[in-house]
Amino acid sequence: MSIPARSGAGPTRPKSSARRFLASYLELSKARLGALVVLTALVGYALGARGHLEPWVGLAAVVGTALSAFGANILNQWWEVERDSLMHRTRLRPLPSGRIDRKVALAWGLVTAAAGLAILALGTNFLTTGLSLFVILLYILVYTPLKVRTPLNTVVGAVCGAIPPMMGWAAATGRLDAGAWILGGVLFSWQIPHFLALAWMYREDYERGGFRMLPAIDREGRVTGRLAFVYAAALLPITAALSAAGVTGGIFLVASQVIGLAFLALGWVFLRDRSLQSARRLFLASILYLPIVLGLGVADMENRRDGATPPSGAAIATLIRSSGTAVQTSPPADAAEF
Repeated sequence: MSIPARSGAGPTRPKSSARRFLASYLELSKARLGALVVLTALVGYALGARGHLEPWVGLAAVVGTALSAFGANILNQWWEVERDSLMHRTRLRPLPSGRIDRKVALAWGLVTAAAGLAILALGTNFLTTGLSLFVILLYILVYTPLKVRTPLNTVVGAVCGAIPPMMGWAAATGRLDAGAWILGGVLFSWQIPHFLALAWMYREDYERGGFRMLPAIDREGRVTGRLAFVYAAALLPITAALSAAGVTGGIFLVASQVIGLAFLALGWVFLRDRSLQSARRLFLASILYLPIVLGLGVADMENRRDGATPPSGAAIATLIRSSGTAVQTSPPADAAEF
């Protein structure tokens, strides 16, 4: 029996509106960038738990971190709407384009961030919740206004991005051991070449928006190239420290150094030839570097000493695939900060 077109058309309208709402919310919250934040928190939780996973705690850590990151991203865009409207890369975002009202965005941001903190408080512990609150405030009240004042904003943004894996570790253990700080160091150092390469590619756009990014004022790029190279080099001893601290094993030690040297080689190319092509290669390599190194860390974590079962190959593959949302995207507007 055929169904009249008129009767079938009505129910699709609410679904279409719901899809548009969800799409606008996810775009405003930078959900793809948030997926990378969640990945780092998940790795921190897995390494801190050393195989003794508590599903509900892990779920609370992931969901709470995601909502906290979404809320911070929304509030960041609410703050920067006027400058975003001046940049070619960001002027079609929901707020500059007028698809979402600024007051609505403010409400979404506050409610989402509060929900994330509530979930972390109920499902993890106060240390994890405190770290989340700290990074939200740092991101909104310090990093965001610094973006138009000093190139040092990149350092503050890198601190914000370094904390999520520490949150995951804190959710698993209730404390910040040496491994948590080393993980934070990996994320901090990784973000500098990642973001400087991105900022070099879009330096004219940042200047158009009035953002004081280093490449926008470092015209020849000498300082930009040196810093990208130095921080790429710093990843070698920092990743090695994970094995030295007993968080990961010998396989990770060797693999992380090989991958790190390849990444460093691209940093050297960018240092010598600060072209758009070399910057793009460094940026894309940074996107691949992080999930691979983190996945290897979880695969080779030294949890055999206390009898825990190492994650299966399928689990590691799922972990790396989960980062695909963040990897398979156009260059984000900011570094991979919280």
